[in-house]
Amino acid sequence: MEFGICNLGIIPLRKEPNHKSELISEILYGETFTITQASIDWIKISLSWDDYEGWINKNQFQILSFNDFKKVNTENPKYVTNLFEYISLENSQLFPICIGSNVSASKFLNHNHKWIESRSNTSTRELIIKTTFRYLHTPYLWGGKSPFGIDCSGLAQMVYKINGIKIKRDAWQQAEQGITLSFIDESEQGDLAFFDDEEGGIIHVGILLKNNRIIHSHGKVRVDKIDQTGIFNSEKNTYSHKLRIIKKIF
Repeated sequence: MEFGICNLGIIPLRKEPNHKSELISEILYGETFTITQASIDWIKISLSWDDYEGWINKNQFQILSFNDFKKVNTENPKYVTNLFEYISLENSQLFPICIGSNVSASKFLNHNHKWIESRSNTSTRELIIKTTFRYLHTPYLWGGKSPFGIDCSGLAQMVYKINGIKIKRDAWQQAEQGITLSFIDESEQGDLAFFDDEEGGIIHVGILLKNNRIIHSHGKVRVDKIDQTGIFNSEKNTYSHKLRIIKKIF
């Protein structure tokens, strides 16, 4: 069995081994994975964080030894909390990495991380909201996990991950985690709200704020009103999503 690590800012994770295949997620700098299958130009991988599977190009990662793989995944991670920071290569060239990247892995790549933001001594819920607003106005991108483009479940997963909480990648998977709440009034900022389609399938997730508001990725990362019916888009004067359940993850 072989192991790998993302040594670039962002690499696409695709459904099939083809550049034209659907983008199902993204891998950020410092994320590790197990290699489960290989073709001529592609490898199938399983991400260490959430076991999410897909295909990446063979030119876009670095092999890790088993010992280094264990070390990366057992030591405390240090995530970028600014939108962007920089990695310095041996030749002093720089390349950008984005919020959510694991810079504690840089030593396994012979890279030098230029700066780490100090974290304030505030509660997890306040940090979650602060982190979420870093993504405000990021365009919606199916499969995206970065401030260049992000989908609804990617936003929830990345915000939680940066603050040390592990949830799954897709909205329907996230909806199976945590404790179900009966009413919005029982929730706190940082809890997750899930929304379904006409067949009852979970299709959307957002992060609850105070005062019956929600931040979510729909067209872009935006703030809307929410009630027991769902998300109300005041710009269009209509409900955009039908509320299914609210979950307390932590």
